[in-house]
Amino acid sequence: MRIRSHSESHLVELDDGSRWQVFPGDLDLTLNWKPETETDDDLGSHMLVGGDAKVRVIAEGKSWPIGEVKSALKEG
Repeated sequence: MRIRSHSESHLVELDDGSRWQVFPGDLDLTLNWKPETETDDDLGSHMLVGGDAKVRVIAEGKSWPIGEVKSALKEG
């Protein structure tokens, strides 16, 4: 599957039309993603793999659990 759009660092749209929010702690891993970047979408575990990056995602419009975000960002 390919990326259709990645104009905002926290949003990724795939060529099937699905839109995903990138986990805040993983944003730096997506900075080089371009529309031609192939992804290996394992959406059952809410993970997108593009190039060498594995990033956590949730469907657009959903909210990340605040505790999970704080814990992950603390760990570094």
